[in-house]
Amino acid sequence: MSVRKEFKIPPTSHSERQAISTFQAAQKQREIRSHENERSLTRPRFLEHLECYLKRELEGLDIHDPKIQQLRLQVYQEVFGYLIDEFKTYKPIFSAIKKEYDITLASQREQIRDLLPLREKLVLVSEQCEKRVLDLMVQERDEIRALKQECQRLQCIIERMNEQQSALQIQVDHLKKDLAIQYELYREERDARKLLILKISTMHSSQDVEDDDKKEDMEAEDPVMVKMALQVCREDLTKAQVELNRLQAEYSDVVSRRDWESLNGFHEETLRKLETFQADFDLMKTEYDTLLEVHRQVVYNILGGNERHTELFERQSSQKKLEILLQEMNSQVPDQFFNGLGFSSDVPIYLRYEGTFKDLKLRKADVVRIIKDIWREKTAENENNDDCRDLKVFLHSYLVDQFKEKAGQWVYSLIEIIKNNLSDDLICLFNDILTGKVDESLYHGQTQLMSHLLKVVIQSDIKECGLLTVSEFSDALRKALPLKSDQAIQELLAAAHTELESNGERIAYQTLFTEDTDGKHKEFLSLVKQQATAERLQYVSELRIQLEGKGTVNAEDLRTVFITIDPSLDSASLDRNLSVAFQTKVWELQDLDVNTEVVLQRLSVADVKRAGPK
Repeated sequence: MSVRKEFKIPPTSHSERQAISTFQAAQKQREIRSHENERSLTRPRFLEHLECYLKRELEGLDIHDPKIQQLRLQVYQEVFGYLIDEFKTYKPIFSAIKKEYDITLASQREQIRDLLPLREKLVLVSEQCEKRVLDLMVQERDEIRALKQECQRLQCIIERMNEQQSALQIQVDHLKKDLAIQYELYREERDARKLLILKISTMHSSQDVEDDDKKEDMEAEDPVMVKMALQVCREDLTKAQVELNRLQAEYSDVVSRRDWESLNGFHEETLRKLETFQADFDLMKTEYDTLLEVHRQVVYNILGGNERHTELFERQSSQKKLEILLQEMNSQVPDQFFNGLGFSSDVPIYLRYEGTFKDLKLRKADVVRIIKDIWREKTAENENNDDCRDLKVFLHSYLVDQFKEKAGQWVYSLIEIIKNNLSDDLICLFNDILTGKVDESLYHGQTQLMSHLLKVVIQSDIKECGLLTVSEFSDALRKALPLKSDQAIQELLAAAHTELESNGERIAYQTLFTEDTDGKHKEFLSLVKQQATAERLQYVSELRIQLEGKGTVNAEDLRTVFITIDPSLDSASLDRNLSVAFQTKVWELQDLDVNTEVVLQRLSVADVKRAGPK
């Protein structure tokens, strides 16, 4: 509070007080006479002094001063203080009003001081996210470039295989021609050899006959004739020897039949191998062409063209692209239609439609986005209204506002995807709340727990560098979650190290509070929620022990049990727990007796948790 300036207001005179009384009497007379024409009255001097002082002080302020609003407020506070001091009768109520305003202003200033560091932290986180997005885009471009290079390399291999096939085909053609020529030479050689053998045989036969004749006629022949015959024989022998040498020289390079058969067998085996290689190559080429065609169809037919391909795969990792591709391929089935369930009272309000609705084939990412938007709108409505609508009613209103006449088509498609993805924590919790299996407070409790934990961890980061030592992170966990045991804190630290894949001395805590594209939490936050669930069920078990043996229970008995096992529980939380247990408002809890098991079941599926140590 600023120091009030010394400003003395002259007290009102007796004549002025008498004028005020006269004015009040005249005012009452005018009201009795049905609002006769008002007569002008002289303004009190005290009011004129206050207005002059207020005007003078406001004009003396520097309009360029950054704290101009606080200075103006200080002037008005001083004027209000003078009013309080002057009107003694109304001083208590005016003082109470001023005190409440001062308290409210102080609280608002404190909240502003708390939010200023968060605004700076938000700017820092935003810059880091933008940098990470840019890094991911660069990484994706590198992957695409590597895939294109791999595709080009495979095309080069196929071209080389095509060239090798052409070269092998040319070699086969040459071998066929060479084989035909060799076969023709072989036939000529065979015929020539047969003729030579026949001629040699004939010459031996003639020689033997001539020898026999000569032996018979030797005695009668003349020695001169014998000598001449011998000379002729020698000449014929020489000619035969020359002819034999010529034949040996001409046919020395001709292969034998055995060698030809061996070469022919080798050629046939080569042809068989070539046919096998050709079949393998044709099969490989067919598979490659099929893969190219499948790729082309996946990109442009299944995914709906280049624009949809860019929309689905932009800024996604390779693993995520594969999941999206498989999901899209599985979704390429004939159009599915849903039949409306009608307007019967046993049908949930959000499903009360008639007719046939086409399946929109929503993706899981679309469902996660819609669920998050529903929770955001529902949370804002709960904060502005004391009487909160049920999630079924809110979902119906949300879909009608968003999609108008197509609300029925959207709700049936949305419920179908939710049923097929109940393994996801966010979707499963939404479905359980929508179907009434668990209370809506369970979702809000988890959200508040994560928000509070993040806020405490950020406040522990004094250097604002996004890193905490193991000791600092452990202290932040104990401060945010004071009721957890040392073992639970150690489990959270181990989960953080596992998720970050690091055993170092510093922990990048911001990474622990991120989600993937499907809105899933990782190891650390999942363990936080699991521990919270176990602690909530343990709390209900303690209630069960206290209520053991009671068939029914009323509000007062349950209130006593809560205070017994949890003395730190405040009245607001206690009233909220009782409202959940008896499914009614706080002022309607009297004279209600409900089965104990029903009460415990309702508490086990709601955000009921311990407020203080045992």
